[in-house]
Amino acid sequence: MNQNRWLGDLFTKTKSENRAALIGYLPAGFPNKSDSIDYIKAMIAGGVDAIEVGFPYSDPVMDGPVIQQASEISLQNKVKADDVLRLQSEVAKVNVPAIVMSYWNPIERYGVAEFLELMQKNHGAAVITPDLTIDESSEWISQCRKFDINSIFVVAPNTSDARLEQVTKLCTGFIYAASIMGVTGTRTVVSNQAQQLVNRIRKFSELPVAVGLGVSNRDQAREVAKYADGVIVGSAFVKLILENSNKEQAIAKVEQLAKELSEGVRNAR
Repeated sequence: MNQNRWLGDLFTKTKSENRAALIGYLPAGFPNKSDSIDYIKAMIAGGVDAIEVGFPYSDPVMDGPVIQQASEISLQNKVKADDVLRLQSEVAKVNVPAIVMSYWNPIERYGVAEFLELMQKNHGAAVITPDLTIDESSEWISQCRKFDINSIFVVAPNTSDARLEQVTKLCTGFIYAASIMGVTGTRTVVSNQAQQLVNRIRKFSELPVAVGLGVSNRDQAREVAKYADGVIVGSAFVKLILENSNKEQAIAKVEQLAKELSEGVRNAR
């Protein structure tokens, strides 16, 4: 399996179907280590195309209150890098691209080469590093290429054109476009800055662009999927799990939300 091509193949497939990819997010070890994969499988059963496995961190600058709460639960469950990579491996086993979303400190602490080597063994597709700047990423990019793992950076509406050109040249797999300046979370509307940002990115790169931050329902997913190559949803799934202590009910609601979001991205164009 060439995991470096896994995301490329996914976006080729979704493009041939004239739709965006739906990407779901869940922190590893949430709501506990054993159940994370069950919720992820419910997302996939509902139509999610790829999974972001979150590496819980104590200082999550990009995460809103819902994901912060989930990450705190994961940290209380003593989730470590090996747990993140184990979950990523379980996702890959069900033949869905498995992406790790991690702040830089936990990766650096674990060891860059060691982390990526394990990801490669576990058929990981990519790593998103929201707080790693390209100015400090030369070793990271070199190691990602060595281990055949896509490296994805995050850009935001306030990123200048000059900076966009630099960052997008260093992304592989896809480009993560944050729809707003702010933190993750469900919102009543998705910022109109998102489409403007996607249009600006496309001046500099032919890579797929996936939009995250704020998408929580079918209508929002449909709206974003009209112009983006991927729609990323995290807080909406996490919120359902937090609100439903009964696992069976929570899984059913997660799958239902995934179905509705999938309908949104499939009916956008």
